[in-house]
Amino acid sequence: MDYFKSLEEIILTSNPYKKIEKFQKFYKAYIEDKIEKEKSYTPLIFEIPSYSNYCKIVDPKEVPKRRRLDKKEGRSILLHAIAHIEYSAIDLALDAAYRFKNLPKNFYDDWLEVANDECRHFLMIDDLLKEIGYKYGDFPVHSGLFEAGKKSLNFIERMAVVPRYLEANGLDANPKIIEKLKNFDDDFAKRMVDALEIILNEEIDHVKKGDYWFKFACEKENIKNISEKYFEIVEKIYPGTIHSKGFLNIKARKIAGFSCNEMNLLSKKIIC
Repeated sequence: MDYFKSLEEIILTSNPYKKIEKFQKFYKAYIEDKIEKEKSYTPLIFEIPSYSNYCKIVDPKEVPKRRRLDKKEGRSILLHAIAHIEYSAIDLALDAAYRFKNLPKNFYDDWLEVANDECRHFLMIDDLLKEIGYKYGDFPVHSGLFEAGKKSLNFIERMAVVPRYLEANGLDANPKIIEKLKNFDDDFAKRMVDALEIILNEEIDHVKKGDYWFKFACEKENIKNISEKYFEIVEKIYPGTIHSKGFLNIKARKIAGFSCNEMNLLSKKIIC
């Protein structure tokens, strides 16, 4: 089984269940050291999201709003949005393992492990979604995470933007959703909370991996001021958003590798 061709096929697979099935077969072979790498392989630049044939893609402003979490429809919209984040995260983790060459083996170990986690997260949320009568693809989605991958095709920018910016933002958003769901006493809301808490705890490790490899990239390029480089990259790709944080999950971000100085700069006030 060839490493690059297999990952390319998995990334291009639109159906999430087939994608996960193919990945699990590949990952088992990878763990068992039964994968070969073609040295001359040139990675594709993916022009459209793999889910474009599976979901209706709309402008972010047109995505259904997550209101009324006490109602079935509100919960289904929330679950679908989370499922889409997890689907997108599968592709982004696989793309990192596919795109960037000549790195230490533990880089590929890390991002394939992240992809495996994201597959599990997707299936966990998808099960809840199906339980209330919906399925992935029932609601429109936006392609923001895919576009983030397209905008960060070099190693240092990808590690800054995807795990250390976008996934880190998820560490801030997740607790607020959990807090809202805890206002409801029904069993389904409690199981949604349980799932989100699992995702939150495991996403901390994903951001930590991104932090490690971003700092690795900085060292490789002899960049001394890591924080300055981080803010420079994020501002380049997402102009005007870097200091727009109203709430930061200080504990989670600290574990994931953020310094107090970075968190103070993100919030534009002393919080750490």
